Amino acid sequence: MTSEFNEIDLNTAQTEAEWLARLEEIGDEVGMFLPLGAHHAAFFADGDDTLLVSFEAAADIRANHDDQRPRALRIAQRHGWSCLVIVARAAERFFRDEEVLDFFDAQIDASFFEGFRRVLFFGAGSGGYAACAFSIAAPGATVLAIAPVSTLDPEIAPWDRRFLSQRRLDFRTRFGFAPAMMEGLRKAFVVYDPMQAVDAMHATIFRIPLVTLLRSPALGPDTAAALERLGVYDRLVEVTLRGRLTPLRFAELMRKRRQDAAYLQALVQRLSQSDHPALTVVAARHALGLKDNQSARKTVSETGDIAQDDLTSN
Repeated sequence: MTSEFNEIDLNTAQTEAEWLARLEEIGDEVGMFLPLGAHHAAFFADGDDTLLVSFEAAADIRANHDDQRPRALRIAQRHGWSCLVIVARAAERFFRDEEVLDFFDAQIDASFFEGFRRVLFFGAGSGGYAACAFSIAAPGATVLAIAPVSTLDPEIAPWDRRFLSQRRLDFRTRFGFAPAMMEGLRKAFVVYDPMQAVDAMHATIFRIPLVTLLRSPALGPDTAAALERLGVYDRLVEVTLRGRLTPLRFAELMRKRRQDAAYLQALVQRLSQSDHPALTVVAARHALGLKDNQSARKTVSETGDIAQDDLTSN
């Protein structure tokens, strides 16, 4: 990456328009930036023959990443990989705009993805849907989809009432029904919380050859946010791209849940509704112990800060 690229600061942008303008500057330096209609844009950073393809929302990038760089770009930078990011400007259009469809058609015609030895499509929610749906553009690729939607076609998924206005989008033509677009993959992984009923129903539709379903109970309604909170999201992407993700490796990564207060609280609630009172007590004690330890660490940290302030003032 060029020095000019590193000097372009995304996290001081005051508006989304300013942020996009700076992302375009980065694209001009390291690859490409292409608006895709009024609601999306494509950003490409050229690296080696490994390619990350992500589907990310501008609002999420700006709100959840300290450097306000797309996740795929941040990961690719660390390893010298290439990345293609489809950025959604409008909330929850599921990347179904005609300009996005045309963009992937153009990449197929240009044999763009054939220039890479390894390709991973990934995303969460609507981005997970898009990662699955557009993966057909790169035969032999791998997919990592976190709590993905399979379709919002009301004839197939009438039970998903979270995105009623998005049902008007076209999920029947090009790149429409995500599970049907995954036949040419090397492999695919769908991560979901089986306690989230609608996510679990969509995951069931993805139960097809080459797709491994990875269950992780009690992560809560936002699976991607939980993975980020646990500090395993980026690692999950890296492990998947390197071809090392298995159910066992996923379970190892998810052991960090044992130190996550939100997960333990959800686990206690789940167990309290079961016929295992002893397990409920054990989980509750562990959760309380973790909470106490975190409070103690916070107190020590704050005390240290106060002491440092006293030393400085003296």
